[in-house]
Amino acid sequence: MATTCVPDATAEANEAIRRFMAARTGRPLWPDEAEEYERLLAAWAAAVHHA
Repeated sequence: MATTCVPDATAEANEAIRRFMAARTGRPLWPDEAEEYERLLAAWAAAVHHA
């Protein structure tokens, strides 16, 4: 019987935040970027809550 690899939603959300912030290193977030960061953070929090 083969097992399937299901990505961990928390790890995925964390990695999305890391990529997002790494692309903006060295400067403050613009207002629309701050909104996107908040959306990513909410997705991470939801994943942690459901883990």
